[in-house]
Amino acid sequence: MKPLRLGTILLSALLFWACSGDDEPQINSDNFDRGAMLINWADNIIIPGYKAYTVSLKALNEATVAFNETSSVDDLVTLRSAWLEAYISWQMVSMFEIGKAEAITLRDFTNIYPTNAETIESNILTGDYNLELPSSRVAQGFPAIDYLINGLASDDALIADKFSQNPQYGTYLSALTSRLNTLAETVLEDWSNGYRETFIANDGSSATSSVNKLINDYMLYYEKFLRAGKVGIPAGVFSNTPLSDNVEAYHKNDVSKVLLITALDAVRAFFNGDFFDGSSSGQSLDDYLNFVHENGSSEDLVKLINNQFDLALSKASTLSNSFSQQIESNNQEMLSTYDALQTNVVLMKVDMFQALNIKVDFVDADGD
Repeated sequence: MKPLRLGTILLSALLFWACSGDDEPQINSDNFDRGAMLINWADNIIIPGYKAYTVSLKALNEATVAFNETSSVDDLVTLRSAWLEAYISWQMVSMFEIGKAEAITLRDFTNIYPTNAETIESNILTGDYNLELPSSRVAQGFPAIDYLINGLASDDALIADKFSQNPQYGTYLSALTSRLNTLAETVLEDWSNGYRETFIANDGSSATSSVNKLINDYMLYYEKFLRAGKVGIPAGVFSNTPLSDNVEAYHKNDVSKVLLITALDAVRAFFNGDFFDGSSSGQSLDDYLNFVHENGSSEDLVKLINNQFDLALSKASTLSNSFSQQIESNNQEMLSTYDALQTNVVLMKVDMFQALNIKVDFVDADGD
């Protein structure tokens, strides 16, 4: 699989440079209704996604309060369930780093892994920390909570006892869950109080238009945070050495698969314009590409991209629930999943961007 993966990567790089060497601003001359697409994205995907995410974080905060009051194993189990539900909900909105989410670097404060246990312990011991500082990103968010509720000891009773005997652990846990809730509410409030209208009104075709910016954000998320972060980096694609302790949700250790599949389902749903609640679909990238194709300016990319999403999901479904165990027992399956994900980088970042006359506005520096 290594030669295939290397060939795909080289092809991606060559095609990328071939299509992105021009620094002139791109003008999209088609008359596709980008405004209708933006309305669908905002009203049926992004805002409902953030609403569901904030609801899940409120449940996480409530479970944290209950556990801190009792330090019981039962409440620890309930807390873990709330954490996982919120973590799954996060996968549905993580790709939307635009507007206020971009301004506050939401993703960096929410899901940087592996978390830094040494920094977390130091913060708890001294009580001297500022979660708003960029340097604190490695000691907060879902990965830091994972460490506190799953990684402090070898069994539930010992973890619960740790909180019972050391109230400062509960104080830090509360700070982390409250911080997640505050960040999410800040983004949702912005969408609900003016940014939605700004986002939809900016329906042009310049590099700073909503469509161009969000498609770039979507592509960056898929390439760097999903393909590389969830699969490629822990599988050793960029280091030539597997890093089984770099998987998402390492301390829980049996949910990396569900987080990947949820994220992959979400990016596929966005591509096809599927409503957040699954009830219907509206204008999105599939329609835009079909429109361009019907006007003789593009290959039929929609089927190719969706088939590749299906293949990647099929590959991911065969993996162990524990990615760290999968890497240690049969890393070839992780690499095969990476290859399937990588093919869509070429189809989307090169072919789709060219078809829609959108310029890539980021450089992914992970060595691919």
